[in-house]
Amino acid sequence: MTAGWTWVYDGYDPKQERLREALCTLGNGYFATRGAASETCPGPVHYPGTYVAGCYDRLESTVADRHVWNEDMVNLPNWLPLRYRCLPHEGAPGDWLTPDHPSLRHYRLRIDLRAGTLVRQMLFHDSRGRRLGVTHTRIVHMAEPHLGAQQTTLRAYGWSGKIEVEAGLDGDVVNAGVERYRELNGRHLTGHRVGTEPHGIRWLSCTTAHSGVRIGMALRTTVRPSAEGRGSLTESAAVDTYSMPISRGRPVTVVKTVALHTSRDGPDEDPLRAAISQVATAPAFASLLASHRTAWSRLWSQAELDVPGDAGRVLRLHLFHVLQTLSPHTTDLDVGVPARGLHGEAYRGHIFWDELFVMPYLTLHFPEVARALLGYRHHRLPEAIAMATAAGRQGAMFPWQSADSGHEETQECHLNPRTGHWLPDHSHLQRHVGSAIAYNVWRYGEATGDNRFFHGPGADLLLAVATYWASAASYDRSLGRYRIRGVVGPDEYHDSYPGAATAGVDDNAYTNVTAAWVLDRARDLFGRLLPARREELRERLALDDEALERWDDISHRLHVPFHAGVISQFDGYGELTELDWDAYRSRYINIRRLDRILEAEGDTVNRYKASKQADTLMLGYLFSPTELAALFKRLGHRLDDDLWRRTVSYYSERTSHGSTLSSLVHGWVLTRLQGVDAWRYCEEALLSDVADIQGGTTGEGVHLGAMAGTIDLVQRGITGLEAGPAGLALDPVPLHELTRFSFSLCFRGRRGIRVETRPGRLGISVPAGQRHPLSVILPGDRHVTVPAGEQRWYRLPGS
Repeated sequence: MTAGWTWVYDGYDPKQERLREALCTLGNGYFATRGAASETCPGPVHYPGTYVAGCYDRLESTVADRHVWNEDMVNLPNWLPLRYRCLPHEGAPGDWLTPDHPSLRHYRLRIDLRAGTLVRQMLFHDSRGRRLGVTHTRIVHMAEPHLGAQQTTLRAYGWSGKIEVEAGLDGDVVNAGVERYRELNGRHLTGHRVGTEPHGIRWLSCTTAHSGVRIGMALRTTVRPSAEGRGSLTESAAVDTYSMPISRGRPVTVVKTVALHTSRDGPDEDPLRAAISQVATAPAFASLLASHRTAWSRLWSQAELDVPGDAGRVLRLHLFHVLQTLSPHTTDLDVGVPARGLHGEAYRGHIFWDELFVMPYLTLHFPEVARALLGYRHHRLPEAIAMATAAGRQGAMFPWQSADSGHEETQECHLNPRTGHWLPDHSHLQRHVGSAIAYNVWRYGEATGDNRFFHGPGADLLLAVATYWASAASYDRSLGRYRIRGVVGPDEYHDSYPGAATAGVDDNAYTNVTAAWVLDRARDLFGRLLPARREELRERLALDDEALERWDDISHRLHVPFHAGVISQFDGYGELTELDWDAYRSRYINIRRLDRILEAEGDTVNRYKASKQADTLMLGYLFSPTELAALFKRLGHRLDDDLWRRTVSYYSERTSHGSTLSSLVHGWVLTRLQGVDAWRYCEEALLSDVADIQGGTTGEGVHLGAMAGTIDLVQRGITGLEAGPAGLALDPVPLHELTRFSFSLCFRGRRGIRVETRPGRLGISVPAGQRHPLSVILPGDRHVTVPAGEQRWYRLPGS
């Protein structure tokens, strides 16, 4: 149930708890805590988890008779534990009350997106007629990134007596939130110490096993009416037990305030001392809640997005989770974009290419956060250069999966849950991740005008990726073209040719076209640099005039394969076997993970014209029709509207949508083409997480790229917005299900610019106080200006 700024779940449903815990995660960019009930323990139904951005650890495991290393985002000590029970005047105490207790009569979970609060309300009614109401209010503080707090209020209805409450910290936690990783070693925390400080403070410290990150957590527990707690310390946990009178009109209140620090916070940081000091001086819960709400209010003012109806409510939830993962606090951290947010352990918390879908929104709302995320890549440029060198290449070869160090973290084998088989994993061959990084650099520079970054670290990144592509391309005299061999495209299903002894496919169209784009943009940026900067890069990357000429040659003559009147996903795709899609849908209903189905049948998806997700169509996501046509013209091909529409139709019929990004990209491309199925895909993208359409994956962590991508679908997909030196270009297309919406943005340092759409009309307003009018390019290359302090409306062609 949704209403306005709230997201509500009524009734306790064990089958849905993992999903709800992910969607009710609270975070502030520094750390996040899943929305698990405080009364619960990790198990099949519940999974409490707390994660600090960038806190990873490596462990060795034995899988399929192989020793493998995996780096995980670490599940940190659990600060939530709190349980309670009624104490009779005589006899044994009652049961500890939990959401699955048979006396539960009412259960409601409500997340307030505007305030950043999670409220859980329960009512228990036992066989003796006693009713106990419980309300938990939880925050992860948006202004004070190291603080979290929860207030629990217990109310007696129609009885009086005593209640016993236990509250504490639990450091005996492991990474066990993903079923298919259960065979992997997940015990990352070692060297536990626990202790006490005055005023109800309990603390816990530990260290990650391999990376050596020191973690300090301190908890202050206060109760009302005041009572002395009985402390109990074990090797890895601290618990306080309180016994307090309770009666009608005299509730019991328990407040847990936690401070969390790690040695990643700074070279001289003593995380335990910092945590104890901060929690000792933290304000009372009411003050914390007020300042937390104020911080969220400021955040929402920069993140404004107003879309009516159910779509708008889902988009607001998506934006909420993006902001909890990547907030202004991110600017102080050396972190990337975890594909599953800080919401769970799927993909081990790794960074893939998802910033490609997140950066456009952040660049136009929180450019300082976008710059910090690019900084994460720049800080790991030396590792990418070393990877390229080890592979016999030049420039920078970025890993498909990254974590803390910037080394390749893609697993060597992956589990098929249908068969229990561990299979070789070749997804590290997705070299296109480098083009995604270069693309983000270029779009950031064009949209923000931040030449200090663009011409500095940005140029380092873009030119290093271009250097890699130039070294990866080999000339084929028989074709008169350059080729890039042995890669895996965004599709991921096709990691080799049928029966081939080596991994990878040749001339993936998306990879080659984006590589050509990178080479062209790199030459463009190189020409803009100051002479001294150019000489610096020439020396570092061995760029002489001959190398730059080769870049130009490759960018004109990279091979793009075609078959049957469409762009081929890769060379040889047209020779693969057609799959009987109807038969497989009839047999399995859900065929999103067709690769696993076919492997269970003793077959392989490599034999078929079947894609997991948008691959070739990603070109229509990254580039406008004009840009894409110009790219293909540069490569010696004519890409007209008919060819592109045929290509879109062809792959739409051959995609299983085994990734949440797939429906987003299909929805985007079809929206721009005004295709009849556009809204079907857009709606599926909107529902990907809230309806868990991938069948249980959201409980392991949200899909942050898809969430941010749906927001950007409104911001740029429907409006055709492109931000560049000439101004804001807009070319809206009608999507009948979303005709009225508005959003604000920050363009080249100018905050508060507002865009509004109505059927057939477009409104643009510029805040007062800005020195210059805003330059806008409307459809048909119509240039207009909007003065500061004014709003202008424009009729759109065909209206």
